Amino acid sequence: MADGHAQSRSITSAALLVEFAVGRGLAAADLLRHTGIRERDLIDAAAEISLAQELALMRNVVAGVGDEPGMGLMAGLLCHPPSLGVLGFALMSCPTVREAVDLALRYADLSFTVARHHLVVTGDDVSIIRDDSGVPADLRRFAVERDVAAIWTIQRDVMPLRPPITRVAVAFPPHPVYEMFGAVLGVEEVVFDAQRSVLTGPSSIQKLPLPQANVATARFYERQCAELLQRRKHRQGVSVRVRHLLIACGGIADQSHIAAELDISVRTLRRRLADEGTTFRELSTETVGLLAEEFLVTGMTVEQAAQRLGYASVSAFTSAFRAWKGQPPGQFARENRGRIAARSATRP
Repeated sequence: MADGHAQSRSITSAALLVEFAVGRGLAAADLLRHTGIRERDLIDAAAEISLAQELALMRNVVAGVGDEPGMGLMAGLLCHPPSLGVLGFALMSCPTVREAVDLALRYADLSFTVARHHLVVTGDDVSIIRDDSGVPADLRRFAVERDVAAIWTIQRDVMPLRPPITRVAVAFPPHPVYEMFGAVLGVEEVVFDAQRSVLTGPSSIQKLPLPQANVATARFYERQCAELLQRRKHRQGVSVRVRHLLIACGGIADQSHIAAELDISVRTLRRRLADEGTTFRELSTETVGLLAEEFLVTGMTVEQAAQRLGYASVSAFTSAFRAWKGQPPGQFARENRGRIAARSATRP
């Protein structure tokens, strides 16, 4: 997932996550701890972060608000078309529902989702099928919930009638909150313990015209979407490139090695990072922390994670991890893998 973790994303999704958690009594500073995201970045519409940073923030949000069913649904209700910037305006200007869906899928990298989706039409049904294999297991439920609620909210804002979602399938056990939310959404059927998450509606809805349709405006904003995506792919700041290289190196690299990879001097590297408001030490610590969490969540032992990250001893790794997360790595691994196992154990 190195490439995915290093890709640039808008700050908007992260800002909405912080808004949701702050609304539940958490402090922004705690939510942003060890993410490399600064509070002032959250109000900068032009700011960009990596997927790894957003996942780290999401993990802090889940830990802070409590990993209970329904939390992601409430977070997703904060997502509206204007929050998506040019993509949101492009969606609202599309002539039909199908063109809006195609646009959203084509420019998914500009949206709030951390997963992949594709459209399937079968007879009288049209479905949006989710692939969250790239999302850490401990965050999948929250991420799925947020995306389902956000898709519904955005559809409601864009369409002249209640979004006709007839069936929702989720890869989680039954819970009363899902039944309640399904009733609010007007969903006819909710399927639990599915192999994958799917939103289904009548295929006839694809031809429905949108009330703010304007072909010229839609084309204008779609060009802006394409240009923005292209700029993000080719205009990465030095800090983003450093994170990418650190992840590729498993977090084990010094300044001279990274500077050589970037074909610049160590002095130039330091100056450019300072211009972006960070240091190599901060980026290295942040990256190692993110990798440590991912290693432990996905099943590595504390000893294996320490060795993988180049620590001379388990005790040194434990001390560093305690400084990052406020708890020893063994406890973090047990708590997070325990939640994953508990969810998996209830599936057939």
